[in-house]
Amino acid sequence: MRETFILYPSPIRRWFSTAMMLCLGALLVYVALTTGTMVLFWKLVLAVFGFASLFSAMRVWNATATHLVLTQEALEEAEGRVLCRIDDIEKVERGAFALKPSNGFVVVLKSKTQLTWAPGLWWRFGRRVGVGGVTPAGETKAMADILASRLLSDTPIA
Repeated sequence: MRETFILYPSPIRRWFSTAMMLCLGALLVYVALTTGTMVLFWKLVLAVFGFASLFSAMRVWNATATHLVLTQEALEEAEGRVLCRIDDIEKVERGAFALKPSNGFVVVLKSKTQLTWAPGLWWRFGRRVGVGGVTPAGETKAMADILASRLLSDTPIA
């Protein structure tokens, strides 16, 4: 298995996205605890959403600690979890109106897969795999171009 392209998350985007989620969670919990005249139900709603934001920040931080690797056979995480196999890819979408992550692209597969998500880095739902979020735009575009050219030429990625 030879690596042909490695996509690392941007450290600045990783820190910024995690910090925003932490700030939102802290603000919601603070408002829930310090507002005295609010109905108890709404305090609980704010607290639940606040703790959910704090949990989401932790998930984003942990999910973006890895990187994506494009090989001859598959697109996968560095630890080996396979996002999609190259021979299962139908097309690559990265247009302005494609439903895709920020600075990313979507791979449309020939067969359905299970729902899986690494917040901030990639998601997989049905026949679609979205890559992007905290990744640099130029490097993500390069990976999408490599995948698209591989599909058009039917030659190994080199």
